[in-house]
Parts: sequence; C-alpha cells; structure tokens
Amino acid sequence: MIRAPTVYDIAEIRAMIRELAAYERAVEQARATEEQLREALFGEHPAAFALIAEDDETGEAVGFALWFPRFSTWTGTRGMHLEDLYVRPHARGGGYGKALLAALAAVCRQNGYERFEWWVLAWNEPTIDFYKSLGVDFLDEWRVCRLSGEPLRELAAQAPPSLDQTPAR
Repeated sequence: MIRAPTVYDIAEIRAMIRELAAYERAVEQARATEEQLREALFGEHPAAFALIAEDDETGEAVGFALWFPRFSTWTGTRGMHLEDLYVRPHARGGGYGKALLAALAAVCRQNGYERFEWWVLAWNEPTIDFYKSLGVDFLDEWRVCRLSGEPLRELAAQAPPSLDQTPAR
C-alpha cells in the first residue's frame, strides 16, 4: 500500500533517511531532526511532501519517497524533484519502489507537472538498471533522471486508485 504520511510517521521516516544515508555511504550527512522533518512535511508552509510504502500484511513501513515541487523556466511549468526514494533491503524486489514511483508519477499528472526528476549515484548500478526499465532518461554528469511524456503517463497509469496528494499552491 502507498499512502500519505501522518505526523506519527516522522520517526520512521527519519529512520529510513538514516538507513538510506548509510547505504549511500554518507550517514554523517543525514542530520535532519524529527522536528525539522515535522515542520518540513506538516508545517504551515510545507517544504516537501512524502509517501510511505507499507507491507499490506504486516503494516510495516518498508519504504518512502520524499519530494518537492520545482519550476522550469524552459517549459513554464512546475515539475517534481524526488529527493529520496528508499525501500528497505528485505522488501526490495517486492514492487514497492515501482509503486512509489508510479504514485509520484500520478501526482505529477494530477498537478500538470511535465517533469519528474531526481539524482542517482553513478555507482548504484542496480538502481540505475531499475530506472532504465521504467524508461528514464539519464542526463550528463549529475545522473539526473527525468520521467516525462509517454513513460510518465504509463507509470502514472499504474498508480493505486484514489491517491491524491496535491501540493499547496
């Protein structure tokens, strides 16, 4: 199941951020506190939005995605920047990463976002291969990913029904 987080998920989100940072060999850089995350996600003017992937049988949070809107001067439209996508090791291969990305693609479509972009570490070949399977375009040096056009529509079509996470305007 993919769902929007509640304030009660803050500790779990922070734990998964730290797990992701450890995987990326930079745990010392993951300094966000629970209070900072609470303000960023649930404050009067949210800086970011998130989704939680849960195991349907156990209810365990097995992954998350954290994103924020961006704006393209070239297209004159907003887009989405995916800051973090993480699935816990024991849950990888279970479709949670794809479900999170599909839900985010649906958010893009619901809000008229033409671009869905993120970064991936150049050494992370399993993840790069996964992104390639979705039709992602890889840009130079930064390995910035862009999902747009038909691949974005196809992924959005695979999102769970009734997902609505419209950002504040």
